[in-house]
Amino acid sequence: MQRLNVRSPSSYPIVIGEGVLAQVAVPEGPTALLYDRKVEGFALEVAKALRTPHRLGLDGGEGVKTLEVYGQVLSFLAEKGLPRNTTLLVVGGGTLTDLGGFVAATYLRGIPYLSFPTTTLSVVDASVGGKTGLNLPQGKNLVGSFHFPQGVYAELRALKTLPPFTFKEGLVEAFKHGIISGEEGLLEVEDLTPESPRLEAYLAQAVAVKVRITEQDPTEKGERRLLNLGHTLGHALEAYTHHALPHGAAVAYGLLYAALLGRLLGGEDLTPLVLRLLRWLSPPPLPRVSWEDLLPYLQRDKKKLSQSLHWVVPLGLGNLTVKPLPEATLRETFGLWREVLEGLASFDQQKC
Repeated sequence: MQRLNVRSPSSYPIVIGEGVLAQVAVPEGPTALLYDRKVEGFALEVAKALRTPHRLGLDGGEGVKTLEVYGQVLSFLAEKGLPRNTTLLVVGGGTLTDLGGFVAATYLRGIPYLSFPTTTLSVVDASVGGKTGLNLPQGKNLVGSFHFPQGVYAELRALKTLPPFTFKEGLVEAFKHGIISGEEGLLEVEDLTPESPRLEAYLAQAVAVKVRITEQDPTEKGERRLLNLGHTLGHALEAYTHHALPHGAAVAYGLLYAALLGRLLGGEDLTPLVLRLLRWLSPPPLPRVSWEDLLPYLQRDKKKLSQSLHWVVPLGLGNLTVKPLPEATLRETFGLWREVLEGLASFDQQKC
């Protein structure tokens, strides 16, 4: 079992392994459980271990991160008459984590919560760092707050129930952490499975990268912006496809775009690394999309400062820059990106 301790701005443990419920102290005061119906069995284990009678199950996915569902969860808590010392238990993947954290941040102006991530994506990304949020029709995560959990408990048995692609797409975020930190072990994903002996240590290593960054910059004023690597274009692709393109796949495509930007700006060519990731991931193919199609979503990106959209560009492993870029550079890179992806698709078809 792996244990990390977040120290700032709020102290809480992150536990990764099998049998994590034995590590959780029963909170003082009432508890309520919000969970993804796909993992109802594990959610009921959590409810039993932490003695909570109040349970609400939802269908996970981006469709849960709406103002309507958010209101439903708040009403559920209010109808139960749950007071301010209630601890919300959130069991599920990244979308439940984002929704549950935002509910906890805003119900009665803020209540504590515990996170029980059940996907690779939520283990390495959504459950760590205190970001919570909802989507709007105009874009992803445009509503949210920073609200830190009292603890994160990742039960690896839950990962064994995931469809193969869902397991793999969550590791795109861990791969991204490898580019940011320069830790080459995080770039080695091809042999990872839910049964892999090194999975527990690998996930802990990926989480540790995010912990280090978010401790130094909890509210994304500086270094934390590096974690948006691949996400600027990725979020636009998600919004353009109405979330038909899964998050991990969108970020993988975004990482390729970022690598091409880095190469164009004179940095180390990381495109072979990202292409290796894409071949392993085998994501859904992109629809025919133009730069003009994505512009409305890019212009509403939450990372925009004043009138400038800042791009995270890798110039090498562990060497990144964040800055606005000329429209001509972005368009030129987009054309290269499409060419590379078309070449990748042709290569994969020849193999079949």
